Amino acid sequence: MPEVLCRRGRYCPVVSVTVDTREIGPGDDDLVDQAWDLKERIRAEEGVLKQRRGFFSDAYRRSTVHAIVQTGPGPDADQLAGFAAVRRDGYMLFLAVSPEFRGRGYGEELVARAAEDHGTMTCHARTTNENALRFYEHLGFDVKRRIDNYYEDGGDAYYLQLGDDGGFTKRISEFIR
Repeated sequence: MPEVLCRRGRYCPVVSVTVDTREIGPGDDDLVDQAWDLKERIRAEEGVLKQRRGFFSDAYRRSTVHAIVQTGPGPDADQLAGFAAVRRDGYMLFLAVSPEFRGRGYGEELVARAAEDHGTMTCHARTTNENALRFYEHLGFDVKRRIDNYYEDGGDAYYLQLGDDGGFTKRISEFIR
């Protein structure tokens, strides 16, 4: 089996992996447990995505979920790299990309896939979540308003929108080419 140099100067076997995109329709709970685990890990590490389990699960099941899954050999081979849960009106309830998969364009791809079905996309982001705000600005989202005490813990949010101009479809489609 071929090997590559990996962490700490050790050699590791090369394992073939594939990245799949999946669309999970409303009413389906495929990957909901992995999505919850990813959300909770991000919450613990970054202090964002603080929803309760019941709210999260209900919203996930009512949404169309776009997921990126890394697959490979072995019983635990499928690993959720990221997901976006979007209501039918284009409101993005959740967007999460696992920290080890960031920087690969997965966030952009998830938003682009969700946007294919909508003339506009909207979401909320914590005013303190600078990484998310930079990401949304990079995609072309505009801050429409600030909402004080929006979150259950008293946190403030920005309401963001993408797509009220004619170039929305062209701009967002560039991310999935």
